[in-house]
Amino acid sequence: MESFYGKDSLLAQMDDAEHKYLQDENMDVTAAKDIPGNLQPGIHQKKQNNIITSETEEEHGFQMNEKDHVDICPESSESVFDELPSSQLLYFEKMDELSSGSRMYAGTDRRVECTSSSSDKVRSPSFLCPDAEHENRTTDFSSDSKCDLLKTESLKDHLKSAMTGNAKAQTLQVSKTKQLKEAVLIEEIFVASKTIESSSVDIGPFYGLPSKVKDLLRQFRGIETLYEWQHDCLTLESLQQRKNLIYSLPTSGGKTLVAEIIILQELLCRQKDVLMILPYVAIVQEKIKALSSFGIELGFLVEEYAGSKGRFPPIKRRIKKSLYIATIEKGHALVNSLIETERIGDLGLVVVDELHMLGEGSRGATLEITLAKILYTSKNTQIIGMSATLNNVGDLQKFLQAEYYTNNFRPVELKEYVKIRDTIYAVDSKTENGFTFSHFLNFKYSSNLEKADPDHIIALVTEVIPKYSCLIFCPTKKNCENVASMVCKYLNKEFRVFREKEKQDLIKNLKSIGNGSICPVLKQTIPFGVAYHHSGLTNDERKSIEEAYSAGVLCLIACTVTLAAGVNLPARRVILRAPYVASDFLKKNQYKQMIGRAGRAGIDSAGESILIVQEKDKRLVQDLVHSPLENCYSNLLLELTKGMQSLLLSLVGLKIAVTYEEVNNFMRNTLLGVQQQLLSKDKSLSEIIKDGLESLIEKGLLKGRISEKDHNSKCTITVTPLGKATIKGSIDLAYCNLLYRELKKGLEGLVLESNLHVLYLATPYDLTSNCSPDWMIYLRQFSQLSAAEQKVADIVGVPESFITKKASGQAIRKKVDSAVVNRLYLSFVLYTLLKEMNVWSVSEKFNMSRGYVQNLLSSAASFASCVLHFCEELEEFWVYKALLAELAKQLTYCVKTELIPLMEVAGVLEARAKQLYNAGYRTLAHLANADPETLVKMIEHLPRRQAKQIISSAKMLLSEKAEALQEEVEELLKVPTDIPANY
Repeated sequence: MESFYGKDSLLAQMDDAEHKYLQDENMDVTAAKDIPGNLQPGIHQKKQNNIITSETEEEHGFQMNEKDHVDICPESSESVFDELPSSQLLYFEKMDELSSGSRMYAGTDRRVECTSSSSDKVRSPSFLCPDAEHENRTTDFSSDSKCDLLKTESLKDHLKSAMTGNAKAQTLQVSKTKQLKEAVLIEEIFVASKTIESSSVDIGPFYGLPSKVKDLLRQFRGIETLYEWQHDCLTLESLQQRKNLIYSLPTSGGKTLVAEIIILQELLCRQKDVLMILPYVAIVQEKIKALSSFGIELGFLVEEYAGSKGRFPPIKRRIKKSLYIATIEKGHALVNSLIETERIGDLGLVVVDELHMLGEGSRGATLEITLAKILYTSKNTQIIGMSATLNNVGDLQKFLQAEYYTNNFRPVELKEYVKIRDTIYAVDSKTENGFTFSHFLNFKYSSNLEKADPDHIIALVTEVIPKYSCLIFCPTKKNCENVASMVCKYLNKEFRVFREKEKQDLIKNLKSIGNGSICPVLKQTIPFGVAYHHSGLTNDERKSIEEAYSAGVLCLIACTVTLAAGVNLPARRVILRAPYVASDFLKKNQYKQMIGRAGRAGIDSAGESILIVQEKDKRLVQDLVHSPLENCYSNLLLELTKGMQSLLLSLVGLKIAVTYEEVNNFMRNTLLGVQQQLLSKDKSLSEIIKDGLESLIEKGLLKGRISEKDHNSKCTITVTPLGKATIKGSIDLAYCNLLYRELKKGLEGLVLESNLHVLYLATPYDLTSNCSPDWMIYLRQFSQLSAAEQKVADIVGVPESFITKKASGQAIRKKVDSAVVNRLYLSFVLYTLLKEMNVWSVSEKFNMSRGYVQNLLSSAASFASCVLHFCEELEEFWVYKALLAELAKQLTYCVKTELIPLMEVAGVLEARAKQLYNAGYRTLAHLANADPETLVKMIEHLPRRQAKQIISSAKMLLSEKAEALQEEVEELLKVPTDIPANY
């Protein structure tokens, strides 16, 4: 400590320097401000990698002129600053910011407000929280206040306290470079947050975000610059004012990037949680992988809410903010839990992809309910909706109270064609019939080939493959396989040579996935670079095919319409085999989604879509290509138990609206309320609401009385325990009473010899209607059960005699519920799957497609989770809690126990988990600390980009688990506020 005060000490030198430049009583403000700046050149010369460079300063509007630098003993300052701890360096940086913050850009009149020390920010992360902001820092200094600061608190005092603290504190093994980089990032976030709060024209280094975000976009996505429309959209005045926004552009126009930038603004600058709602589980997992790397670099959490995954309510974080990425159903459950725990205000932003799904069945009704609740309960939550296919935008704007932005931009030109018999027409709205002749087929057909391929598909695909890629959309799954086989039958042998080794590797990979089995169609087509893609494949198979197509190993995929709304797989040419989806004529929205896959930005100069039409459909197709997009209508009435009644129950159960009058007020603000002029004249919206509430009271889900008399409209309605359990479990109201009865009956004689009985209770009700049991298989599986397990069938209501008579074709006199029979059959499938853990062998045993078996598994996992939440609300079902928790976990992964930690990582499916485990990566920590280059070398068929995404996802999951444990520790150590006083 004595060395601090010695004559030749650092403090002495600083003191002399300070007195030298403060001795003049008439020193002007500028000179006073330049004192700390004078100390900076020594650091700039020797520590350029450790501090903000002049280039970074310019990005913030900080620029020091040559005349501002006055050399004070340059030699001594170099040696002095060379070995300073980072806290001192950060202090000098603070002082430099104070001095340079009020200077202007060279050649401009713009000024940037100064901010206080980065070191303060490193020590106090809570500076980003609005409540703590004014307590922890001063953000705006006048020239006079800077002088006062320098006079009242000398440089020597600052150094003395900082160095004393350093001497006492344990030395952290953190590099100065890392500390300073973190300080710069935190500084930029703070500047951006202050700028966003004001209505300044200058919105920060990168759309109100730190410049590091721009670097990360370049690093992870290869994005150098934004499209003009993206810039226009991000700088909309409505966005700056935090108004809700709907924006619409063609497929592949770059909509998602805009949403991601807005999400980052909310997480980093406004320090609020964000919910992103996506239509499918596969897309949720893709987005988790894509954004985890950003979360690791920028310090926020990415949490998955899909299938059986998700925590309700989510953990309330102390410091880090969360990005919840959810399916429509899980997003709804998450919003319910936030409303119930009075935390909906923590949600700063909700982003909805594929907003047009508001008009699609029960999922549309669920999405409408979710958004309506957010609008009603949180006035500070911003909603952003995007879609490529929107028509009646006015209704959606009114419902969401939103501004609207649209643009026809597409990075690659799309050319639409229609093929009728031997002629190809370009779609042209200027001509009378909408088509102009545009023949471009150069393929000679033999008579045999003409018979096999009357639609000339081979000619259409060979014009582009193998150099370019091609997608063929087919009406049915079987048609996909037939088209793939037919094309390969007539392709030249030279197609086999193209990337031959990689195709053989793909076949080996698919065999590994199928435990030695491979689909005979894929085995035949892959050597030609051709495959099919539909729901009959397992998730692992689909993933492998998608990866091979993206890498150019496969050049042609025959697929169903589900691919159009799923993962992003663009093509040079898209062929629509027929204007049908199954037996239904194509909708305009579906047509636009499919042809939108044509044209790959940065790869192709143009994209082509060709719709093959039979003469009988010519008039319908003319209407299709020139008609407007379908309108988006509310589905609350069409989907009664998943729509209107579900909404009414949750309004009362969550105490959003507890009187008939309040419910009416809420309903007027839904999409149904906006479109109530479309209701039948028989009943008004108020009458529909009244009927719905009375129906819920009859079902025992609500308590109260609804009267037509006005004075009774304010009577409070309450939720019953059964109603509350139904809300918590997100149970379809059509099945909640049935589920309750079956769980109650199970308590009388629950068979625990195996998990078959509990598995039956967790088998989804909504899959039974499409199940057609094979009675011989049913009897065979039943006969393999133990006596105790056979008793389960009798308990649920399927006697052995019934199965035997059905298998032998005898007449059945005693009536048995077909839904129960089908549900038990599906339980047998799941029971066999959990024992064998092999989708291939189980699909063969039950004569089902492996994709169907896997879909049953994922649906059962999700439903088991729902039943668990249902039971948690009803004390009488306490016995089920542990059983269902374990069952949900088994159904979610359906693999050996040792693989489960690896499969928790987004995008890691069973086949990849086996590879990783066999290579020595056996825990989450192994993956999180893996080297991507080593991973690529050790794991077959793993692209470098995916290796990096897997590592980022593992790091994010590990971070999330660590944060959760830390939150638990903090909660345990919190001092209660209601401790009795000591007298």
